[in-house]
Amino acid sequence: MLSKKTKYGLKALANLAKKGKGTPVLISKIAEEENISKKFLEAILLQLKNNGFLGSKMGKGGGYYLLKEPREVKLASMYRILEGPIALLPCVSLNYYEKCEDCKSEETCQLNRVMIEVRDKTLSVLENKTLEDLIK
Repeated sequence: MLSKKTKYGLKALANLAKKGKGTPVLISKIAEEENISKKFLEAILLQLKNNGFLGSKMGKGGGYYLLKEPREVKLASMYRILEGPIALLPCVSLNYYEKCEDCKSEETCQLNRVMIEVRDKTLSVLENKTLEDLIK
């Protein structure tokens, strides 16, 4: 299930995408329009800024803004920053692989093949959708 952090982050990014690349929007305005706690949203937007997706401007006319065009921002990259791995099990993750402690062998694991398929289909959707798709 998608966490509130990721859901709110994607809603905030869609809000910024509607305004266009480089257009600053106050956190309070996004929070009000998207019905998100301002304090929670501050932490989310700061994380996205620290990962190079948003910029910020202080003072009059300031706020957070997109650094790229909405069509250039893939949902997969946003998901990984906000939620973490796309895979449901660590043993099938492409970027966060870990061997499962309780598994004798990935080749004989009953879950492994199915979870690879789930990962691949989810990844395909998220890699082929952008912020622009959220606002269409």
